[in-house]
Amino acid sequence: MAVKIRLRRMGAKKSPFYRIVVADSRYPRDGRFIEEIGTYNPLTEPSDVKIDSEKAKQWLKNGAQPTDVVKRLFKDNGIA
Repeated sequence: MAVKIRLRRMGAKKSPFYRIVVADSRYPRDGRFIEEIGTYNPLTEPSDVKIDSEKAKQWLKNGAQPTDVVKRLFKDNGIA
């Protein structure tokens, strides 16, 4: 089972809001997930990012692979 840390799109049309979730890579983008570890709102200035760093580090240690955008968010917040 390949586990990914990725964004799950929420919000209305043309006003996206994302949740950072841990999910099996076979599940659809907005489908089932294992755990929610944070949120990301790109519309605010500056972007609003809230991540539970303890959960994120635990999942990374267990072998979960972050997507490119999530990897950048982790780097900006000093997690990875």
